[in-house]
Amino acid sequence: MTQTYLGIGTNIERDKHARAAIIELQRLGSNLQVSTIYSCPATGFDGAEFYNFVVGLDTDLALPEFCHRLRALELAYGRPLNAQKKQDRTLDIDILLFGDVQSAQAPQIPRKDIVKFNFVLQPLYELCPELIVPGDGRCIGQIWQQEFLSIGGMSNLTATSLHLSDDN
Repeated sequence: MTQTYLGIGTNIERDKHARAAIIELQRLGSNLQVSTIYSCPATGFDGAEFYNFVVGLDTDLALPEFCHRLRALELAYGRPLNAQKKQDRTLDIDILLFGDVQSAQAPQIPRKDIVKFNFVLQPLYELCPELIVPGDGRCIGQIWQQEFLSIGGMSNLTATSLHLSDDN
């Protein structure tokens, strides 16, 4: 089993797509963990606010198959096949960490968003503060202590709640 952490974002029908991601990801592994879900402004474009959160899980899928399944999940929930960066999203799933894999090729792992965006680092810190980032040598907690304030701290993050049933 490979321990993996995924960054998830949605700003179109946020409740529906965040809920769907959590439910669908349970099928790709075990020991699912879900961070706090944060509402925050779109970054780099004028768009609706996003829900951003991190999901951790253990999977027995190899990286290529795992990537294929994540992409299929995004497409199944309405992401355009050739979606451009910096635009509204029904569902955006990025692999942040995949075991001890290090890759500069697509998908880039560990994903540089870990130290670039507070809406990635904060929820990742909640789930695995002691985890050492491959190739970096620091644990998530150390990265959080050293980088979090410089990438915005909690200034634009608002914790929100999501009910997993459709009956809300």
